[in-house]
Amino acid sequence: MVYLKTDEEIELLRENNILVSQTLAEVGRHIKPGVTTKYLDSIAEDFIRSHGAIPSCLGYEGYPAATCISVNEQVVHGIPSDKVVIKEGDIVSVDLCTFMKGFNGDSAYTFAVGEIAPEVKKLLDVTKEALYKGTAQAKAGNRVGDISAAVQDYVQSFGYGVVRELEGHGLGRKMHEDPGVPNYGHRGRGRLLEEGMVICIEPMITMGSHSIVFERDGWTVRTRDRKPAAHFEFAVAVRKSGPDVLTDFSIIEQ
Repeated sequence: MVYLKTDEEIELLRENNILVSQTLAEVGRHIKPGVTTKYLDSIAEDFIRSHGAIPSCLGYEGYPAATCISVNEQVVHGIPSDKVVIKEGDIVSVDLCTFMKGFNGDSAYTFAVGEIAPEVKKLLDVTKEALYKGTAQAKAGNRVGDISAAVQDYVQSFGYGVVRELEGHGLGRKMHEDPGVPNYGHRGRGRLLEEGMVICIEPMITMGSHSIVFERDGWTVRTRDRKPAAHFEFAVAVRKSGPDVLTDFSIIEQ
């Protein structure tokens, strides 16, 4: 069931998603060679709690950390660990959620560690641009398939893969609500977008095949061919006038 939000509820969602953006920026400041993903997770949890919120990921369906931190060929849901040490040239996707004042925030950003290979930088640039192209379709009267097709058409024009098994979602009092928002599909199809819907658009794009593997820990998802993957995520309120982006990447990129 899709829950339409009031303007007041959207502002509470915006407050959460700004905090998510601020947390991603704080984590990003600590991403450097030699640090562990567990350390980065502790930075995020401390920051979230110090701002009066709760890390929604922690304990969600048994998930053991405050963030999902996925490195290189890991697509999403990497569990932070003392054994995973960041290296020069890595790419690090950080996906995190907050819960405050009855609502959730949820966004993700893939960081480059120092100098990365040109082909990997291109993957990040294309994935982020695909997020913007998908987001541009998030207006009342369009359909979910318009978002999906915008993402798929753009990234596949570069020969990249689009993960099928995972998708974006609605966001509100629950971290995951209807509708699902796939990163592949056809224009003019899928759920009608209505004023007051809040959705997370999150391209998960691979340099090679779109095939993925779920690791034995029950959470981590990686590419089957072990080629790099990128992941960016916006929370967006659907308006008649167009998308109202609740996430603020400029905070991260300053």
